[in-house]
Amino acid sequence: MFEHDAEIVFNKKIAPQTYLMGLSSYQVVAAARPGQFVMVRVHSGIAPLLRRPFSIAGTKEGELLLILYRVVGKGTAIMAKTREGERLSLLGPLGKGFQLPKSNQTSLLVAGGIGVAPLFFLVQSMNSSPVHLMTGFGSADEIIGIELLGDVSIGVSIATDDGTAGHAGPVTDLVEAFLRDRNRAKHTLSIFACGPEPMLKKVAATALNKALPCQVSLEAAMACGLGACQGCAIKASSGENRAYYHVCVDGPVFPVTAIDWGSL
Repeated sequence: MFEHDAEIVFNKKIAPQTYLMGLSSYQVVAAARPGQFVMVRVHSGIAPLLRRPFSIAGTKEGELLLILYRVVGKGTAIMAKTREGERLSLLGPLGKGFQLPKSNQTSLLVAGGIGVAPLFFLVQSMNSSPVHLMTGFGSADEIIGIELLGDVSIGVSIATDDGTAGHAGPVTDLVEAFLRDRNRAKHTLSIFACGPEPMLKKVAATALNKALPCQVSLEAAMACGLGACQGCAIKASSGENRAYYHVCVDGPVFPVTAIDWGSL
């Protein structure tokens, strides 16, 4: 884990209220693993005081850290106004990331909205595995980040709630069709997911019902990123050896079997 001021290399708008930021941070890039995150202080003053958590969306050229974010409040509104050459204070990489699949396994990646960010970083590390990425957005103008895949050869399917691009309906429809049409054996398929809680609950239920290995990256409000504030506690499933997990230090990535989904 490192704390330092990172220079903004670019901060570009890629969709309504959505930005891709590149930060020069060879320390974080060298240590980062898919699924981890950074805590960013978006302003040097006292407002907002607390850092904001952001999934690492990828790395480039050994020192460029990518953050994909949506403007949802005061902190991200300040970030959207920052420019090349300015600096932001970073703390990271933090948390536990994804366990990579075996080379002979097919990987099904499922994302909802801005939840696609950590899955782009995950794709970078899947050089030998067949990968299918399924993403869901509200409408065609909200589709983000596909260009981050670069030259990686994977299957990509898109769903939109209003039907303006791809499948008309939730991305979980695509997941169910994929599993039904291909009839994947559980030892040849791994699922990785990140997105809104209702989507994750449905993916988790499908994976548990079919006894498929599945890892989910949870989104949670957190003040410290170090497990001290207790703000991101979630209830563990009855089969675990503890009552609660902290998303920031025990996650944000968890196997679906570790979480009490009924308590979320």
